[in-house]
Amino acid sequence: MKAALRNPLTITIGIIVILGVLIYAASQIWTEVLWFDQLGAARVLWTRWGATAGLFVITFAIQFAALMGAVTWAYRTRPQRLVGQSGSNLREYQAALEPFRKVVFWGIPAVISFMTAAGMASQWQTFLVWWNRTPFGEVDPQFGIDISFYVFTLPILEIVLSFLLNTLVVAVLAVIVIGYLYGGITFSPRFNMTNSARMQIGLLGAGLSLVVALRYWVGIYSLVLKNGELVDGALYKEVNAVLPAQMILAVISLLVAVLFVIAAFRGTWRLPAVGVAVTVVSALVVGGAYPALIQQFRVTPNARQMETPYIQRNIDATLAAFGLDEVDYQTYAAKTDVAPGQLRGDAEATSQIRLLDPMVISPTVRQLQQSRPYYTFDSKLSVDRYTIDGDRRDTVIAVRDINQSGLQPEQQTWVNMHTVYTHGFGVVAAYGNTVRPDGTPAFWESSIPSVGEMGDYEPRVYFSKTSPEYSIVGAPEGAVPQELDYPDDNAPSGQVQTTFSGDGGPSVGNPWNKLLYAIKFGSTDIFFSQQTNSESQILYDRDPMLRVAKVAPYLNLEQKAYPAVVDMDGDESTPKRLVWIVDAYTTSANYPYSERVSLGQATIDSRTDRASMFSSDTVNYIRNSVKAVVDAYDGSVTLYTWDSEDPILASWKGVYPGMIQDMSEVSGDLMSHFRYPEDLFKVQRSLLETYHVTEAAEFYTGGDRWRLSEDPTTTATDTATGTQQVQAPYYLTMQMPGQESAEFSLTSVYVPAGGGESRRAAMAGFLAVDSETGNTPGEVREDYGKLRLMALPSSTTVPGPGQVQNNFNTDQTVATQLNLLSQQGSSVIRGNLLTLPVGGGLLYVQPVYVQSTGSTSYPVLRYVLTAFGEQVGFAATLNEALDQTFAGDAQATTGDGEVEPGAEGEEGAEPTVPVTSEQALNDAILKARDAMLAADAAMKAGDWTAYGKAQEALDAALNELVRLQELANDPPAAGEGAQSGADESFGTLGENAETATDGN
Repeated sequence: MKAALRNPLTITIGIIVILGVLIYAASQIWTEVLWFDQLGAARVLWTRWGATAGLFVITFAIQFAALMGAVTWAYRTRPQRLVGQSGSNLREYQAALEPFRKVVFWGIPAVISFMTAAGMASQWQTFLVWWNRTPFGEVDPQFGIDISFYVFTLPILEIVLSFLLNTLVVAVLAVIVIGYLYGGITFSPRFNMTNSARMQIGLLGAGLSLVVALRYWVGIYSLVLKNGELVDGALYKEVNAVLPAQMILAVISLLVAVLFVIAAFRGTWRLPAVGVAVTVVSALVVGGAYPALIQQFRVTPNARQMETPYIQRNIDATLAAFGLDEVDYQTYAAKTDVAPGQLRGDAEATSQIRLLDPMVISPTVRQLQQSRPYYTFDSKLSVDRYTIDGDRRDTVIAVRDINQSGLQPEQQTWVNMHTVYTHGFGVVAAYGNTVRPDGTPAFWESSIPSVGEMGDYEPRVYFSKTSPEYSIVGAPEGAVPQELDYPDDNAPSGQVQTTFSGDGGPSVGNPWNKLLYAIKFGSTDIFFSQQTNSESQILYDRDPMLRVAKVAPYLNLEQKAYPAVVDMDGDESTPKRLVWIVDAYTTSANYPYSERVSLGQATIDSRTDRASMFSSDTVNYIRNSVKAVVDAYDGSVTLYTWDSEDPILASWKGVYPGMIQDMSEVSGDLMSHFRYPEDLFKVQRSLLETYHVTEAAEFYTGGDRWRLSEDPTTTATDTATGTQQVQAPYYLTMQMPGQESAEFSLTSVYVPAGGGESRRAAMAGFLAVDSETGNTPGEVREDYGKLRLMALPSSTTVPGPGQVQNNFNTDQTVATQLNLLSQQGSSVIRGNLLTLPVGGGLLYVQPVYVQSTGSTSYPVLRYVLTAFGEQVGFAATLNEALDQTFAGDAQATTGDGEVEPGAEGEEGAEPTVPVTSEQALNDAILKARDAMLAADAAMKAGDWTAYGKAQEALDAALNELVRLQELANDPPAAGEGAQSGADESFGTLGENAETATDGN
């Protein structure tokens, strides 16, 4: 055997195996060090590893030492002589165990300690933030203790007590087993134990009882965090029955600990046995039965009176913990009647009504701006605002990202996938309230390379959600560029090449790093490729969300990053940067009396149906404390303090000093593109379904509870509840009653709560939050984040979104026109149903898109639906629809009357008024419909004379539609550059009518 071990081949294989394991470990561990170091965030990695290792070692050492101490003491004090039949049996057990005794005695405590230490090490963040805890400066209403005790200290106490309890239970079991095996404890013919065993079990029992007493006492403070059926927090029963019961049980457990100590030295187990029995009985009676009786016979018959003070605690704490304590609440007696000129005073609000739906127009943007199949745009575009010619304009913006799946199979080689097609290029931006004559977006920044009003910026997108798994970029100065920058028919090869010049990833310019990354990504091409050089970098983990999550693991992140082109340093002489902005949250589930909310459930709506992406799902405290910015070119991550008063963020700053920059470092341009986060707003609006009622007595009765309106434009259901999904909140510029000016806002609507036949869909409330941050460097506008809640009196009946959508669907003119459009040749897509408080009431606006069939079809805006009260407008432009709604002349100022000169690089772009007469189009469609119905009736009756006349009328109507189609296909000069597919979908009206006739 020894000779075999000395065999050179065996030694060589062993060395190779060890080296292989070490190199593989380095490919997973050292590459992480390189990644964090490149980002300047190595402190995050070393802190995490250090805290994890430290907790593991400390926990392992304490528990292993305690268990080994108990095992060793029990073994060394075992009886030396065993007599009788039982002694004979024990000697057989001991003989069988002896060859493995040391392994068992050392191994079992080691395994148990290892598992415990691994679990404890996973709590590294809890320990670090506790060590750097910051006071809240506020106390809970029950015990008068600073909130920081519950958020930071209480979790540590619970963890430590659980650890001690686990250790002591295992130690007692080990002592009992060893005592039995070696004769220290006997059960037959009568129970007996040696003095040493009695001493061990007595002291360990005392320790257990002491820990149980401490758990009861600490549990008293946990009552204010209790999940309740009515509300969360300690209510009457908990305060007046459970709390004193737990104090009594804590005292009893402490006395039992004393009895165990006495038993350890006096030799009688009667007293501790009685004490344990008393503890059990007390737990059942005092801890269980007594609170139940209090609840049944005192609280339930007088619940409103008894629970009101504690419900008020819950209301106050919830509003404070979720930033709802300064909501501007007002009653809004909305009008439902209309009159000419009603919108004359709302020019600022109506001029920015957003007609482009970012969830609908992505296919249109792809068709018009994708340029090549290896580019793409996100399915959900972003809404932002930009200053154009001195005016602040709502904008729909999208990033032209790389899409390697668009390459032909023969193009998908390793070189192309990882060294050539490495990045996307530029953004496109369209006016939110304006379209072109053909119904397509009016781009003010478009094409590749970018042309428009955005100014000079770095357009290359190396870091995005759809970036390749990894790319190898970079080259020495003067080397021939290898990466595809963008296609250009005027370039010699039909495309412009580039070389990445930033600092975006670890170096793979040396054989060692190349080997590590070849193993990490399972690709020998990385190691053997001649594409790499001394300046090569490897870019990976490129999703902006992932990068922020790794750099700031203590934050919950918004579920979607949004793009912005900004001046990061305030220097107009340098190009702007394309960045991704990520809102980040500090959260806790330990804010006393505050209501717990599931972030995953609260943030799901008709446009976001996915499992929770939050690292902490259930919370009862949240702050948008950090704004994270990821550069789309070099992937750098910058964290800015957004809520400097948040104690949790202050604590984490103590853990990672210098990692989060002060808000004063934010440039004015970057500041202007920050906004109120959508997920935070969703959480707040879900709470305000109930917590808009701030008086406890009214809250208890629940007579004025609301619910979020379902989205009437979709039939999608919530997978958790099976109900129709709620309407998403919308960004738009609007003006609330009492607000000085129209501001970029996030809005949502409520309808009355109720189920079954009582389920009403009338409007109950309207919520908006000021999302405009201003453009002052390092300074946020005073009204940013101001929540404004309008409640509609129950005496007024203002239609809710579902009722308005029903009015749209049942309107004869609307239904006829849209039904014809929906027949075979095209489909109708209803956009977001926006709600605005204008004209003394609530105005609804919904864009209607038409999409023809075929491989190159895409939605184009053809109509706008409006509603105020029961009055409906339906026209090709917003202005016309508003005039229809408001008695012929709304006197509204809308943004759909013109496209800015120079849009999309063209001069003299024409207004977006339709190229055909709306009235003529309506008349032709109605005549075609009437003729088809008459022909069908005549055919069924066998009246062929009447059938022939109906066909003649139908031919006349179709000829008129054809004439209108020809006019639509020959638009003014500004429309000549638009893709013909959009005109085709407008021109399908006549074709659809003919198809319908054939069907008859």
